Amino acid sequence: MSAQTILVVEDDAKIRTLLRNVFEAEGFAVLESARGQSVLDLIRTKRVSLVTLDIHLGSENGLDLARQIRRVSSVPIIMVTGQDDVIDRVAGLEIGADDYITKPFHIREVIARVRSVLRRAAITAEVAHSTAAGEDTKYIFDGMTADPDRLALVDRVGKDCGLTSGDFKLLMVFLKHPKRVLSRDQLMDLTGGREWNPLDRAIDNQVARLRKKIEHDPAEPRLIKTVRGIGYTFSSDVQVIQSSGSSAKSA
Repeated sequence: MSAQTILVVEDDAKIRTLLRNVFEAEGFAVLESARGQSVLDLIRTKRVSLVTLDIHLGSENGLDLARQIRRVSSVPIIMVTGQDDVIDRVAGLEIGADDYITKPFHIREVIARVRSVLRRAAITAEVAHSTAAGEDTKYIFDGMTADPDRLALVDRVGKDCGLTSGDFKLLMVFLKHPKRVLSRDQLMDLTGGREWNPLDRAIDNQVARLRKKIEHDPAEPRLIKTVRGIGYTFSSDVQVIQSSGSSAKSA
């Protein structure tokens, strides 16, 4: 089996060399880039398994580059940010990054996060493959239909809600755990597997964005309710319909 390939996007040559040496010592193949266009060219032409992307790339903006990557690829992205870049970290996750690392970083944490993201990506790919090869399952709630096979949510009048992959992943967590109180830690684990800290508002921001797309009145949510001091609960009944025609209703 060929080695998985990590693309290191970093304009600091010393950090690029450090990460390359660390990843190669761990058995990964490594590609390097310091500028946006070459990153997109490499993603289009090489089998890249994961990208580490510095938010601050000299004259270029790493967040803009992450958006461009997401337009052409679902490759996992780990953003590299400064210790105080909380807003940038949240913005990166909302764009579609899978995790982040803060500078200064510890090498063992970098390796642990890379392996964790790669494991999650492999599980996602396996689920997508099994879904495409077999059972077609849909989730119906409050007049709306979620289709995991297409990563699509159709609203009450038959219109696609335009969920991002992050929105849909969070929605599926709620649909698979209806009427259960889920803490922010649990939601972070179930949607991405990252460690959560009290300053990280990513889940709250994701919930707010999802509410805008599925609630009749996001200011007075009926479906995703806040449980003060803990997290959230999905209050609607959920009907699961499989391609065999059988269905099960979650209370």
